[in-house]
Amino acid sequence: MEKDFFQQVYEVVKLIPPGRITSYGAIARYLGTARSSRMVGWALNQTKSQAYSIPAHRVVNRNGLLTGKHFFGGEDTMQELLESEGMIIEDNQIINFKERFWDPTKELSL
Repeated sequence: MEKDFFQQVYEVVKLIPPGRITSYGAIARYLGTARSSRMVGWALNQTKSQAYSIPAHRVVNRNGLLTGKHFFGGEDTMQELLESEGMIIEDNQIINFKERFWDPTKELSL
């Protein structure tokens, strides 16, 4: 039986190493659904109801903006989590985005 799309997203996100980040679109492309970046975001919005830990804070938009930060409880929680992993953030954008970017299509085999 094919895995649920949200579950596939969670499995990829759990593989993002600490200190690295990826984008909604990179996950969507890896899963073979390049136009479903928003669905990846919706999946991650549901992670607070999951019983296990999913490092959703490591997923940002394609420009390195912390677009999902309001889903982490506090206004600065996502930024604090990323900064604790070595991200440099100014005005809700990761400055060292390209240096820290993790592309699942290159890092993982299907």
